[in-house]
Amino acid sequence: MKVPHILAIGLLLSLACASLFIGVAELSFANLSDPHSLDILFTSRIPRLLAIILAGAGLSIAGLIMQQVVQNRFAAPSTTGTIDWAMFGYIVALILFAGSANWVHLASIFTFSLVGTVIFVRFLQHLKFKNTVLVPLIGIMYGNLVSSMTTFIAYKYDLVQTLGSWTVANFASVLKGNYEFLYLALPVSILAYLYAHKFSAASVGESFAKNIGINYQKVVLIGVVLVAILSSSVVMIVGMLPFLGLIVPNLVSLFIGDNMRRNLPWVAFTGVILVLICDILGRIIVFPYEIPISIIISIFGGAVFIHLILKDKSNA
Repeated sequence: MKVPHILAIGLLLSLACASLFIGVAELSFANLSDPHSLDILFTSRIPRLLAIILAGAGLSIAGLIMQQVVQNRFAAPSTTGTIDWAMFGYIVALILFAGSANWVHLASIFTFSLVGTVIFVRFLQHLKFKNTVLVPLIGIMYGNLVSSMTTFIAYKYDLVQTLGSWTVANFASVLKGNYEFLYLALPVSILAYLYAHKFSAASVGESFAKNIGINYQKVVLIGVVLVAILSSSVVMIVGMLPFLGLIVPNLVSLFIGDNMRRNLPWVAFTGVILVLICDILGRIIVFPYEIPISIIISIFGGAVFIHLILKDKSNA
């Protein structure tokens, strides 16, 4: 095993251990034999850690796929309207399917995020001028329009407080039995890896993809479906994690390059590390209180986003 891999595994295990033992409820290796401590560990801390791993990897991979499909390195679920449509689907589910099983809510979130993303991708395919910054700018405007519509409906049906709790992502509410939908990230990640070469070909352009025998529209649709599944599961369980899918693939490509199949495991790993660090910081900055992780990621992600834009001389 290479030294970078050993260091990466060591960093992940160190942060995972810190995540398990940092919190309001005192937990340490010395008191793990206590039944109350074991209950906290298996009911709250381990599910929270698994949710962080699945959400961080899932949204980062969703961003990588989106950037390939849209042919823009600033594309991500949070800058193409996917997350905003997922929130809209969540509100619709609360209104029309109140009291239904969680899978019904997930189906609604997935359907709206899929439809909304397809609309955006189709619009871009008919857009002749695709400046690097123009695509995310249009996506943010598009997402804000959907978000405003969602807020309006939430006011009408007195769901503003509920919507607000999902808008500000927080892993504190993750418990055993309410996060398992995030495991959808595992088969989706495998499919993304298997289709990596096709996504890379699609990122070059429709003409290139067709010349090497790839059904461009089919590949784009598969990519959008995978992005919608990952985004909808994270939104339903955790809430909105802004900029994660945008900054992680870009950071990885700076060091490794643009080969999607080679990048994908490192994108997943980097996403997990970033979310773990932000979640731990959220727990210790104002201990014993907790800062929602979305606030920390927004600050860091926004700074990185601005840096990436200014780094491109054509946009500076």
